[in-house]
Amino acid sequence: MLKEVIATRYITPLREGGSLPGLIEGDDLGTYVLKFTGAGQGRKTLVAEVVCGELARRLGFRVPGLVTVDLDPVLGLGEPDQQVQELLKSSGGTNLGMDFLSGALGFDPLAFEVSAEEAGRIVWFDALVNNVDRSWRNPNLLRLRGQTWLIDHGATMIWHHNWPGAEASAARPYDAADHALARFAPDVRSAA
Repeated sequence: MLKEVIATRYITPLREGGSLPGLIEGDDLGTYVLKFTGAGQGRKTLVAEVVCGELARRLGFRVPGLVTVDLDPVLGLGEPDQQVQELLKSSGGTNLGMDFLSGALGFDPLAFEVSAEEAGRIVWFDALVNNVDRSWRNPNLLRLRGQTWLIDHGATMIWHHNWPGAEASAARPYDAADHALARFAPDVRSAA
């Protein structure tokens, strides 16, 4: 069961990612990255976030803590961006939040080193959950105090958007050619 938080302040939109997440403060004084139920990708991406994020945590990966966030759409009335205001209005009620990792940097495969073992574990996990969105263009990884954190699992389990094709989708081999960690010679065999 995820911890429940009430959004007390909408801080700012985060302009990275297609779902336009936002930064909020909760009634527990925590700061969270909020993924909205009213975003274009729909609720199924939030289901994938929870299932794959918690699976990753149980497999020993570093993943920001997940919480449910009760959002009152009135928090967005002062937001000057019309698109963000509409997103807040359409997302009243329960949404998904992730601990904000203050000081974390976006992962750049040219700037950070990852061991073949860790790269192999991450590629293996992404193959397991069919993550189509951890490429060098969009790594969905953060670096904090020398450690790699996995974020944004909304583009995993893509088969659950089309149940009639789920079996065929699950049977396809995972293509890691564009994976953000491909250049680190991932040791997938050891991870398996």
